[in-house]
Amino acid sequence: MELRNLGHSGLRVSAIGLGCNNFGGRIDLEASRRVVHKALDLGITLFDTADIYGERGGSETCLGEILGEDRKRIVLASKFGMPMDDAGVKQGGARRYIMQAVEDSLRRLRTDWLDLYQLHQADALTPIEETLRALDDLIRQGKVRYVGCSNLPAWQVVEAHWTARDLGINGFVSCQDEYSLLVRGIERELLPAVEAYGLGLLPYFPLASGLLTGKYRRDAPMPEGARLTKTQRLADRYVTDRNWPIVEQLGEYAERRGHTLLELAFSWLLSHKPVASVIAGATRPEQLEQNVKAGDWALSAEERAEIDKIAVAE
Repeated sequence: MELRNLGHSGLRVSAIGLGCNNFGGRIDLEASRRVVHKALDLGITLFDTADIYGERGGSETCLGEILGEDRKRIVLASKFGMPMDDAGVKQGGARRYIMQAVEDSLRRLRTDWLDLYQLHQADALTPIEETLRALDDLIRQGKVRYVGCSNLPAWQVVEAHWTARDLGINGFVSCQDEYSLLVRGIERELLPAVEAYGLGLLPYFPLASGLLTGKYRRDAPMPEGARLTKTQRLADRYVTDRNWPIVEQLGEYAERRGHTLLELAFSWLLSHKPVASVIAGATRPEQLEQNVKAGDWALSAEERAEIDKIAVAE
């Protein structure tokens, strides 16, 4: 497994990461255990979860029960900021909430520290200085090693960078955002900012919720039990007249070169310099094997250009 630095930081992560959003929700403890053990066997070191995953706490609880001594072998990342209650109290980036949220996550995960702690979404009610100072304190206390952000617009990423630099405190080392051959919106502003400030990029939904796996066909029945079959809001977003011809042409391109569409989707992301690790969830161990194999195709500049002609930016 290839290891990459997360941006300009010294944190090294596996090029293929494991998204743990299915744990404690879509799959139970034993199914999660099989996925985690397979990930460890394959050399995956980045395990990415969030307090909200698994119906508010389920994913972290599962990981805490499964990992044991293996926790020391991995880079454990979690997130905070999204609503953890219905009253709108347990959320956001305020110091008061962060200090409680990290303790809750550490307890569920049964660990003394997080390798990467990420602000899950922007908080319009809290100045970024307050959020960054609280996170810097957690680093100084040893409860967190590095901090990152997710789903922030480019201007807020830049603001956070300059705020931390001006204050002389630890800032974000990474951004975790949706990025795939079908969703390329971050290329307009966020990706240039990430490159300019030396941040690591952690793309999620690399397969567009499964549309880039190759198992979906236009004008054919949707696969039984698949995510896009079961979740209408995702199907409405990804299964569109715009995306079908792109998926079909990409599949043909990959097949002519002896690869799968899934391998193309991962390899294209990994060919972008800021990408440190591609975050992909799994419900079965065999999916992890496919994901890891997908990272073996090193695209040439010519291949990148050909692919970009097919998957035109939004």
